[in-house]
Amino acid sequence: MIKAAVIGVNHIGLLHCRVYAQHPDVQLVSVCDLRGELARAAAGQFGAVPYESVQAMLANEAIDVVSVATGGFENGSHHFEPVMQAIESGKDVLVEKPISNRLSEARQMVEAAAARGVRLACNLNHRFVPAAQRAKQWVTSGELGDLLFVNMKLTIGNPNESSPWMHLRALHPHSFDVMRYFAGDVSRVQSFLTKAPGRTVWSTASINLEFVSGAVGHLAGSYDMFGSHPIERCEVAGTGGRLVVDNVMESATLYPRGSDEQRVYRESIFAKAQGFDATFYNRLGTFVEEIKAGIAPTEIAASGADALAVQQIIEAAICSHENNGGPVAVADVQEDKVRQGGA
Repeated sequence: MIKAAVIGVNHIGLLHCRVYAQHPDVQLVSVCDLRGELARAAAGQFGAVPYESVQAMLANEAIDVVSVATGGFENGSHHFEPVMQAIESGKDVLVEKPISNRLSEARQMVEAAAARGVRLACNLNHRFVPAAQRAKQWVTSGELGDLLFVNMKLTIGNPNESSPWMHLRALHPHSFDVMRYFAGDVSRVQSFLTKAPGRTVWSTASINLEFVSGAVGHLAGSYDMFGSHPIERCEVAGTGGRLVVDNVMESATLYPRGSDEQRVYRESIFAKAQGFDATFYNRLGTFVEEIKAGIAPTEIAASGADALAVQQIIEAAICSHENNGGPVAVADVQEDKVRQGGA
């Protein structure tokens, strides 16, 4: 039985608690939140021990895996300290996205986990559904041939005005992780950002990508799409065909080159009782299975290194915007501050 703890038990943290509590191979032993009333309420709901101190929890409880579901500025500024404390205690860690809104912190987490020999994963949950995995099989088995382009769209309604970069840093770890999942590492980025009427933040983005493989891609992202509509679409094309995955990866369609037939795989996450929350069950469940199987830290899915890679793409997009839309090499973006003078 794997013993789990959750740090940060607001909305998303409670979802982590629920997933662990319902998993047959996991015991949720403790929860922690600086707001003691939240910790006590979650502990009462899930039969766990409440803490207000991460260090006290790690010292007093036998824990195998820690979920860090704290928030903070741009949804990521409160992750660093509890993640580092858990890593230093030798625990496997799953951190919410973004891994951090600061590259320096994300890099320190990844390096610390590698040095300690523990697994560091990130809740990049959009790839953890059957349709996405079937689409990935089509790519890796050569059904698409040599990849040519990847087009992605992720749009939701979010009125948050806390930061000029909130939209990019908080939402698009998902987008770039999905694109990397299918096409690999990104070499260069070019971005164009705009603000919807009445907004003060860069709330809609058009971002071009060049992959290390030579394939190209594009992301259309927005925090301005309020209302009920499909929020996500990804199209992957190659010399042998094309595939499309729709609406948070709930369906996948393969269009083989030179054929009038289509191959469709569908398992609607929205038809399940958990709705979109089903993606959390898939993602956390995968990490639990990797721990049970003894998968090496370097081989886990959606690892801390993957999360760092997508944040580096995001920072490159910010740099490109600050440099009048010029292309920026991802490898050149090492600092949190916006660079001047082009790529």
